[in-house]
Amino acid sequence: MVAVKSPLNDEALKIAGDALQGSLVDLIDLSLLAKQAHWNLTGRNFKVVHEHLDEIVALARSGQDDVAERAVAIGVNPDGRARTVADRTSLSQLEAGYLADDKVVAALTEVLAQIIARFRERITATDEADPVSQDLLISIAAQLEKQHWMFQAQV
Repeated sequence: MVAVKSPLNDEALKIAGDALQGSLVDLIDLSLLAKQAHWNLTGRNFKVVHEHLDEIVALARSGQDDVAERAVAIGVNPDGRARTVADRTSLSQLEAGYLADDKVVAALTEVLAQIIARFRERITATDEADPVSQDLLISIAAQLEKQHWMFQAQV
């Protein structure tokens, strides 16, 4: 098995690796939460929210792939296994069963705010350690913030 030699020193690799792994867990759980809400959504604004949730899923899945590939590129093995995500997620979880559209909008607004706060911490942490990973996190954070704004406008 060939390991990828990292372009980063050990300290920078640890900082960037932790930031990328935390982002990966957040994005995987976001995609799962949004899809769960998508399947169980009810209410007057069903169609609009239903379609908006698919945008969140697409953003999260694209971000997951970019984050995981960046991790591998710097010599870190990404861990997106279900057990890892379940053990490490800190996102608020949805209730089981059918979900009213207003509750989904409020929940996704809160979940996106939680993720954005952590992305901003990771952006700060990777400033000197790995500006390339930082740039990726900034790009994803900008997309998350746009989605947060759009959900927040519906509250």
